[in-house]
This record gives sequence, structure tokens and C-alpha cells, in this order.
Amino acid sequence: ERLSRALRTPAVRGRWGEMQLRRVAEIAGMVERCDFDEHPPLLTESGRLRPDLIVHLPGGKRIVVDAKAPLEAFLDAQETSDDEARAVKLQAHARQVREHMDKLGSKAYWEALDSSPEMVVMFLPGETLFSAALQHDLSLIEHGLQQRILLASPITLIALLTTVAHTWRQEALAENYREVAALGRELHERVGPALLCDRIGE
Repeated sequence: ERLSRALRTPAVRGRWGEMQLRRVAEIAGMVERCDFDEHPPLLTESGRLRPDLIVHLPGGKRIVVDAKAPLEAFLDAQETSDDEARAVKLQAHARQVREHMDKLGSKAYWEALDSSPEMVVMFLPGETLFSAALQHDLSLIEHGLQQRILLASPITLIALLTTVAHTWRQEALAENYREVAALGRELHERVGPALLCDRIGE
């Protein structure tokens, strides 16, 4: 009950979503200021934006993750014991999620990022928030993609970020292979002529 009351305060709700988002990134094996940045300022033609998280992708690309999910209607639904009233509140929750998608899409974060995929990940910091919204609006995911918004629960975001982290590890291995190959070529260029001279002398 205390948590529910606290989450009705926008600042607390925002901070809770950010903490959940950070925890998901850490579970996926990502490191702050290396694999992701929290609250980096972005300058756009329409003003200054401050996304919750920017994930760095191989190749210099970046993607924005938003954690400011609407919770009011969902919390109202949890507090009522009447099934019909709960269904109405959950429908309102799905509507709020859709409206937040539209708002996020209109911000066009990708325009402020070089070589960014033209999409934003909208993080819902609880599996029940995600499933309740989809249960009452089956077209949410499709609508989100039309707005260039990818709806993600903790589990789906962990899967996405784990894939990114794995790609970074593969990129690091490939870079190591390139360095070893370059050093091998350099060694051959330095030692090769000396060996050839020795053979000629023999």
C-alpha cells in the first residue's frame, strides 16, 4: 500500500522506473558509461531532451530507452475489488500506454543521434504492466512500431540488451584478431628480409 501511494508521485514513479531500467542493463552485463549512459542531454531543433538511457551499439550507433511509463490507471485497478471497475481501469491503463507511445514518437529522439536506428524502446518496469496493457489492447505493439516505439518489459529488454552486450564481446574479439593479424604482418615484414639474407648467405 505504501509503495502504491509512493508510485503515484511523479518523481518517485520516475525514479523507480529508472532504477528498474538500470538493474535490467546491469543484469544484461552492460557497464555504465561504457555500454550505456544515463540521462545524457540531447539538443534538437525543438529544444533539449533528456532520455533515461542511451545504449551504445557497435558501429557507433545508439538507441534511446524511455522508462517514464504511466502507472496511475494500473495502480487504481490494483486497489479495486470490483471486477468491472478493474477492467475499466485496465482499459484506461492500455490507453495511457498508447498515449505515451504517441508522445514518445513525436519527440523523435533519433534525429538528435548520429546513425541511430529510427526507434525508441519504451520500457514498462514490470511484467504485469506489460501484460495488462496488451491484454486490453492487442494492437499496442503494432501501433508502437508505427510510431517507431518498441514496447519492452523487463524480460524482453534483458533479452535485447544481452544481445547487444554479446555483440560488443564479439566486436572486441574481432578487434583482437585484427590486432594480432597486424602484428603478425609487421613481424613478418621485419624478420622476413633478415631470414632471406641468412639463407642467401648460406
